[in-house]
Amino acid sequence: MWQLRDGAHPVLTDEGGAILDERTGRWSYLTSTASAAVLLLLASTSEEEASDCFAARYSIPGEQASADVYAVAATLTAQGLAHDGQRPTRSRRWWKGWRS
Repeated sequence: MWQLRDGAHPVLTDEGGAILDERTGRWSYLTSTASAAVLLLLASTSEEEASDCFAARYSIPGEQASADVYAVAATLTAQGLAHDGQRPTRSRRWWKGWRS
């Protein structure tokens, strides 16, 4: 299941939205359709379910809805704001493992 990672704080409306990355202090701004895709992704159990709802909401073909929802999910995942439900890999801190 796709979800926002800890430290990613969404502000989503039908007019658009933004996601605050707590680690960097930066906002990622979303169009109204991207915001709708995120809302549907968060409310659905799969990208396919979110795509079906997206297609119905905007009266577009299923293939286009799937591509649009996947693009939003992939972009936010690539930015480190979301993950696919599997445990995200943690980067190793430079000070871990060092001995005095």
